[in-house]
Amino acid sequence: NSGQIAPLDKIIKLKEKYRFRVLLDETNSFGVLGRTGRGLTEYCGVPIEKIDIVTSAMGHALATEGGFCTGSARVIDHQRLSSSGYVFSASLPPYLASAAITAIDILEQNPDLTSKLKENIAILWKGLSDIRGLSIASNPESPIVFLVLEKSTGSVKSDLQLLEDIADRALKQESIFVMASKRSTLDKCPLPVGIRLFVSTAHSEFDLLKACESLKRVAAAML
Repeated sequence: NSGQIAPLDKIIKLKEKYRFRVLLDETNSFGVLGRTGRGLTEYCGVPIEKIDIVTSAMGHALATEGGFCTGSARVIDHQRLSSSGYVFSASLPPYLASAAITAIDILEQNPDLTSKLKENIAILWKGLSDIRGLSIASNPESPIVFLVLEKSTGSVKSDLQLLEDIADRALKQESIFVMASKRSTLDKCPLPVGIRLFVSTAHSEFDLLKACESLKRVAAAML
């Protein structure tokens, strides 16, 4: 994921015109986007009823394991009876489901958490806006901040190696952990390789500014 936000409202207009189903993966948006963190539907002002199936992993905002799949009663009944993923996988342990419910309760009771996250995203964006040799390619409201090379080396393989070297140096010299993203052979639309940073409400302003300054030093030395 490169931190882009899908224009769900426009997709729904196309759905209503051309009559196709929409399956929405909210893994990186549930608990993050929207006024109360309800995800992409709330962010784009789209009624949840217009989405045929919503899925999400629970290892991100909910800090547990497993995932969920929701939709109309008719769709979910069909999934229970016909889905190979349901037939050949184990049920979620009750304690993980309980942890997810508790996390949702915390989000509902503390709306300031999403506000804090937005503030942290803005701090990181501002701090990295002038980083040498790299530019931010992600959406300003996404908690995934995606940095790409301003000038390619000429090949994807060389670009990726350079980005991995930057990430390794940031970890070894600055104790900053970032990830160089790789392309998947399964990607229908090949994304650019880049460095991926994840913003959390748990980060302090000091943490974020330190990360910015550290990455700037590494980038200045290598680009």
